[in-house]
Amino acid sequence: MESSTIWWLIAGATIVVELLSGTVYLLLLATGFAAAALSGHLGAGVITQLIVASAVGVGAVLGWYLIKRRRAARLPAQANRGGNLDIGQSVHVEAWNPDGTASVRYRGAQWTAVAKAGADLQTGEHRVVEVVGSRLVVTKI
Repeated sequence: MESSTIWWLIAGATIVVELLSGTVYLLLLATGFAAAALSGHLGAGVITQLIVASAVGVGAVLGWYLIKRRRAARLPAQANRGGNLDIGQSVHVEAWNPDGTASVRYRGAQWTAVAKAGADLQTGEHRVVEVVGSRLVVTKI
């Protein structure tokens, strides 16, 4: 069996495992295996194929790591408007309790609202900036 065929089988098996696990890193390693298979088709020796597989695979993983590291820090899920449609909605606070909470009516139910850290406890319209459990973190509009 040709060495390139073995590399293609390894690349295919890696892709299958990647599809089952859901991680992108195995897909990047599979590109290294595919590059080794292509170098085998071009007539490179086994040592060269190993070097190509490791260089391309590890290079792709390091490149992906650097790309992810340079991206802006994502908001946590409870404060991400794309993942939580409550973020940005407005609620009316009639009165604050002594413990810093307020009972507000939102989406047809009673919710507990808390002011964002450092915000003044004022009545009136507030905007939801985060949802923590069943509490709405709000800031004055």
